Amino acid sequence: MSSSKKDVLQVGTNELELVDFRIFKEEKGKMYEGIYGINVSKVREIIKYPKLTELPGVPDFIEGIFDLRGVVIPVVNLAKWMGIETPENKEIYPRVIIAEFNNILIGFVVHEAKRIRRINWSDIEPASFSSGVGALDKSKITGVTRIENDEVLLILDLESVVEDLGFYQPDIESEVINETFSGMAMVLDDSMTARKIVKDALQKMGFAVVEAKDGQEALEKLDELYNAYGDRLSDELKIIVSDVEMPRMDGFHFAAKVKDDPRFKDIPIVFNSSISDHFSEERGREAGGEGYMVKFDANIFYSEISKIVHSHIKQ
Repeated sequence: MSSSKKDVLQVGTNELELVDFRIFKEEKGKMYEGIYGINVSKVREIIKYPKLTELPGVPDFIEGIFDLRGVVIPVVNLAKWMGIETPENKEIYPRVIIAEFNNILIGFVVHEAKRIRRINWSDIEPASFSSGVGALDKSKITGVTRIENDEVLLILDLESVVEDLGFYQPDIESEVINETFSGMAMVLDDSMTARKIVKDALQKMGFAVVEAKDGQEALEKLDELYNAYGDRLSDELKIIVSDVEMPRMDGFHFAAKVKDDPRFKDIPIVFNSSISDHFSEERGREAGGEGYMVKFDANIFYSEISKIVHSHIKQ
């Protein structure tokens, strides 16, 4: 990555780059263009629609698999996954966005890939707060932002696709758990799917869990907890597990603010993200994180959280 790009997207800037892509839909005889985005950090490449091998007995949104330079990649039709009826009378030359989640490559069929946009997370609203989503199931969306001509760009909850494909291992094996913990843990993640998986794992470890949908809400929750516990908070709140990509305030920006606040700076933060590149791990350390995990293997999660909590207790 060039030094100029690292400067622009440095820790604490609360910015991201999105690949702007389009999906066409037909509704009551009219054609509409849906505008969507995916984080550039997750995109390996964009290719023409390949020749696929169909798989029996899979959900209809899985188009099939294909071999990309020796790697077998599943291909997901995003329009079908979202329940969108595509127009029959429009010529569409689909593209496949090859994205990397959890060290696994997945192809997403889109109708057009437009451009790269640089957007501040503070300009992205959680879908639950926005009226610009329309009839689309809000559980499939993590963020909404306005672009030119007052159009709306939607950020999809692709964590749900990853879970639907069975790539998460959400259950901790009983023999892995050799102790349970007391106190609280905080989890912040804009994906309802990912937040539930992490919450369940933390509760199995013995923690009482405080939830937040993004960095801004998490800071508000920390203020509330400090008002309740005062200087004892760092003893009560044993760990913060934070996603990276979140509306309003991303995980790196949140962590930098926490570590700059004397009330919270001693509370350990571990990042839990579907972004699996080394640059993100580096940014996590620069922001003050004590660890960085790729979603989601429950056994690795248990081991990493246990190690960080024990290290915090000994200090």
